[in-house]
Amino acid sequence: MNFIKYDIIFLVFFILIVALFLYFNKKNLKKQGWLFLYQTKWGIKLINYTGKKYKKTLNALSYFSVVIGYFLMIAMIYLFGKVVWLYLFNSEAVRAIKIPPIMPFIPYLPQIFKLDFLPPIYFTYWIIILAVIAITHEFCHGIFAVHNKLKIKRTGFGFFPFFLPVFLAAFVEIDEEKMKKKSKFSQMAILSAGTFANVLTTILFMIIIWLFFSVAFVPSGVEFNTYSYSMIKMENINYINGIAFQNKTYENLASLIINNSLNEINATNKTYRGVRGIIEENGTYYAFLYDDSPAIRAGLNGAITKINGEKIISWGEFGKKLEKKNPGDNVLLEVKTENETLEYNLTLGKNPKNESAAWLGIGIEEYKLSGISGKIFNLLSFFKISSIYYEPRWDFCWFVYNLLWWIILASISVALVNMLPVGIFDGGMFFYLTVLAIIKDKNKAKKIFSAVTWLFLLIVILIMVFWVLSFK
Repeated sequence: MNFIKYDIIFLVFFILIVALFLYFNKKNLKKQGWLFLYQTKWGIKLINYTGKKYKKTLNALSYFSVVIGYFLMIAMIYLFGKVVWLYLFNSEAVRAIKIPPIMPFIPYLPQIFKLDFLPPIYFTYWIIILAVIAITHEFCHGIFAVHNKLKIKRTGFGFFPFFLPVFLAAFVEIDEEKMKKKSKFSQMAILSAGTFANVLTTILFMIIIWLFFSVAFVPSGVEFNTYSYSMIKMENINYINGIAFQNKTYENLASLIINNSLNEINATNKTYRGVRGIIEENGTYYAFLYDDSPAIRAGLNGAITKINGEKIISWGEFGKKLEKKNPGDNVLLEVKTENETLEYNLTLGKNPKNESAAWLGIGIEEYKLSGISGKIFNLLSFFKISSIYYEPRWDFCWFVYNLLWWIILASISVALVNMLPVGIFDGGMFFYLTVLAIIKDKNKAKKIFSAVTWLFLLIVILIMVFWVLSFK
């Protein structure tokens, strides 16, 4: 029985237990809009103690919290703009992504949309992530509120009745009217405290995942992400699959690439095996052609773990073993793919740059994603060397690693989304207070705040429409 079956059993039991708990404690339930709130006093003593005990520390952290709030708001507006640009002007990329632009974080999300580039999300993950993010977020709101001499009325959790009782959320109830009488800075510190907590959670779990990965995983091979290739002028391509390449245009070659009809290419009296890409420089088109190497001819694919029965754990070690070989020597490579272990018996070729050296024809290219989203994904794997294949020491290691990975991604995502200058998020009121501090006019500030909120909601509807249209 694979884990997803256990996970579904846990989901059913969780629903039953929470439903029974709420039924026997229904006197503590309160309806508020679309939500049902279960009210309690859990954690209030800890919130009051922390908010009153560490006054100097919280004074300093208030400034950090507000500054981080502004940084996250600017970052989220930038990301929002990038998403809008993508959905309006790059329908091909949208179709490849598959997932709707506005999608709640739910169990089995990557499995439902077949997002192979993301680890799976189980209900077990989801409930742990929700507890970590929501509790720290709301408790930090409460701590900064107490620090600013506001009383915490209640704590608890809420859920949508349509999904009773799965979609839970934590809350800390503060006296909103008294909060409005506080200084603008105090209000902004309280509003941004939740996202500040999410940032601290992200940093904490980055340290945890780094330590866990260092202990739980060991280097067990090398990975490559490209075959050897050469840059050739398109005009020098003579034959493709034995047929003369006469109409030497970008469109003609590009259409052949898209149709996957390239196997063998003859150019400059040499044979190549497929096209990696095409570029244009000063009106001249160049094609990056894969060299006719032993690796590409054999279809070598996966992580190389052994050469002639000897284990390898780094590219340096692998290179030294190949240096001892001569062109024409046979090597037996053990390769691990996602589903199986394979063996390749290859005859080494001559290195194009040094014909006396043995040549396999594989390489590694470093890819660093740009922009804020790219930096987030790069940070999630800062402790891993991309060219090294790692194996877990114990069977449960990937389960724990993926959970930690999702906690980090969800924490920073919540921090960013929560600072959007939209009324339903903390960033909405944070933005309103900022505008009010600048223009000193409540009516104008409310109009600007309302206009910005509706603008963002209109854009969300627009990109949802473009997402639907991209599949037609």
